Amino acid sequence: MSCTIEKILTDAKTLLERLREHDAAAESLVDQSAALHRRYQEDASDMKDMSKYKPHILLSQENTQIRDLQQENRELWVSLEEHQDALELIMSKYRKQMLQLMVAKKAVDAEPVLKAHQSHSAEIESQIDRICEMGEVMRKAVQVDDDQFCKIQEKLAQLELENKELRKLLSISSESLQARKENSMDTASQAIK
Repeated sequence: MSCTIEKILTDAKTLLERLREHDAAAESLVDQSAALHRRYQEDASDMKDMSKYKPHILLSQENTQIRDLQQENRELWVSLEEHQDALELIMSKYRKQMLQLMVAKKAVDAEPVLKAHQSHSAEIESQIDRICEMGEVMRKAVQVDDDQFCKIQEKLAQLELENKELRKLLSISSESLQARKENSMDTASQAIK
């Protein structure tokens, strides 16, 4: 084996290139580990910050917010229904006035249209009346059911009380009967002696 200077220089260059690659890889690994360490410290500080808040406190705050939102939704629905009713009333009056204005302006016989509008208004009013009557019937049915339930509960409580009293009376009469038997046996045994 002959070692030439060229071969030694070639091997040295190869080793130098490998050493540079390993050095670059090592620097890359150091950078990645530093980034991971920073990320770990940030996550740890975030976890420490989150641990300050107890879960039940966070949940109770969320529950309070949810209840507030639900109440606000209910109020908004009621307001919306009131506005719709008011708008319907306003539109009805507007249509009526527009019909009257058209009749006065054009001097056209708009009586059939006005009668149709009046009959439509009457139909809407009758439907509203029926809905109110049905609501009243439902309220009465619920009241009757509640009254019936209360009566049944009262009757059940009364029967339980009577049952308890009858059991006491039965127990007392059984004890009294037992005492009489014992007395009669004692008098019979004394009469024999």
